[in-house]
Amino acid sequence: MTAHVAALWRHPIKSHGREPVSRVRLEQGQTMPWDRRWAVAHEDAKIVDMAAWAPCQNFSRGAKAPGLMAINTTVNEETGTITLSHPNRPDLTFNPDVDQDLFLEWVRPLMPENRAASAQIMRPAANGMTDTDFPSLSLLNTASNDALSSVMGQPLSMARWRGNIHIDGLAPWAEQGWIGQRLRIGTVEFDVREEIRRCLATTANPETGKRDADTLGALNTTFGHQNFGVYAVVTRPGDIALDDLVEVL
Repeated sequence: MTAHVAALWRHPIKSHGREPVSRVRLEQGQTMPWDRRWAVAHEDAKIVDMAAWAPCQNFSRGAKAPGLMAINTTVNEETGTITLSHPNRPDLTFNPDVDQDLFLEWVRPLMPENRAASAQIMRPAANGMTDTDFPSLSLLNTASNDALSSVMGQPLSMARWRGNIHIDGLAPWAEQGWIGQRLRIGTVEFDVREEIRRCLATTANPETGKRDADTLGALNTTFGHQNFGVYAVVTRPGDIALDDLVEVL
């Protein structure tokens, strides 16, 4: 089977929902449009410049609040509003740049009492608030997910990994050999930088927000690492759509 794009996802508010798209335009040195455009700083955040990139420890996230993993998102690009849905919360449509109080009230029941409370939505001046200090996209291999599911004896949703580009048609863990390589997907070219070391967020079910799978234990015990997927940077702009070919150059 030829490697091809199986799904494209963006996560408008870091750790607070996901949305599938069928096509995306990517620019050189930029993140996916609308991906991690905002992030939610918690009350113990140590951020000096609220317009700049900051490490993930400053934000409310699924590793500390698994209930966040069950949020789905719908973006209205014309109005700039976002609709959040969750199995335990009513839908909320709001503008993250102006309706912070509405969001903070909505998300409060999803935050554990023993964790720092969400305090402020922040938006970096450029690019998204990814987990890397460079503008990256995350590429995931569905066969690696299948291999881990088989080992664990339970199906794992690809949504656990919060990736941007899902790829079908590869051998399990083939992506680990891409570090330092160039890829072409659709008309876009990437440099693959590093593997993605995973955290407790992946132990939560994206349908329920409950921790129900020891993904980290299975990765470490069976495969000898805690990685899933790779980070890549756009070196040639272009378009990517579902079913586009994935080539190693």
